[in-house]
Amino acid sequence: MAIASKFESIVRTKEPLAPKTWLELGGSAEYFAAPRTVEELVALVEWCGSEGIPARLLGGGSNILVREEGVAGMVISLADPVFAATAVDANKLKVGGGASLAHVINESVRAGLAGLEPLVGIPGTVGGALHGNAGSRGGDVGQWAHSATVLTRRGEVLVRKRDELVFAYRESSLDELVILDVTFTLEQEDAEQLTKRMQKQWIVKKAGQPMSHQRTACLFKNPRGMSASMLIEQAGLAGTSVEGAELSSRHSNFVVVNEKAKSSHVLKLIDQIRSRVAERLGVELETQLEIW
Repeated sequence: MAIASKFESIVRTKEPLAPKTWLELGGSAEYFAAPRTVEELVALVEWCGSEGIPARLLGGGSNILVREEGVAGMVISLADPVFAATAVDANKLKVGGGASLAHVINESVRAGLAGLEPLVGIPGTVGGALHGNAGSRGGDVGQWAHSATVLTRRGEVLVRKRDELVFAYRESSLDELVILDVTFTLEQEDAEQLTKRMQKQWIVKKAGQPMSHQRTACLFKNPRGMSASMLIEQAGLAGTSVEGAELSSRHSNFVVVNEKAKSSHVLKLIDQIRSRVAERLGVELETQLEIW
């Protein structure tokens, strides 16, 4: 199918996706777009809908495994700075969905706004974090969300107020195609004290996760009241590997891949762990990693 002339400058075909994800695995996107404005994004999504082309959004790529056969349809990236703007107004912080979560946490701490700092160390974009209600022991991102502007798969731009937002463990009611921006209502606190607290949380968190230079991703959600990592270890699966994919020695719920890894190795490892944990402990693990 020919790309409409008005999108030729932002749409590429057969775009490799592996370099755009943390695991650096998988095939290409049939179509790949990097819009430069919200208007361009809306028009693109409307066109995809009219042409029957499935569209999906690529954020920071930290929670995605692309299959080797690649992805059909349109993959949209919000890498342009226009989708990452941040603005502080008293105790409210408005940020673009394409902004790095790490950057937004730093901005909030610098502004003396508390609430997001327990999320330090979580990769990806704000939009992705809100969609999956990313969190840690210190809380989830959704608890601070005041409102969100979204783009539906039909190309409609809507504002979701707080009473329309529902957040649960690693999921939310924000299942539209794009989260354009979100406004957080945070708590004002001394910036210096906040910085010290964030630094301590960062040190503790990184000590129990794979090394930053490794190609890695978290595999499973924690079942209610349980730890996926502990279940994997109790099932005798610590250090399990399938060719180029291996469970991290520092955290059993993270996969680490090497230069010989393929997406199929990770998928086989996931299936192996799920079946053995279910067989030995009677618990069904749900993947946190998104498979494309």
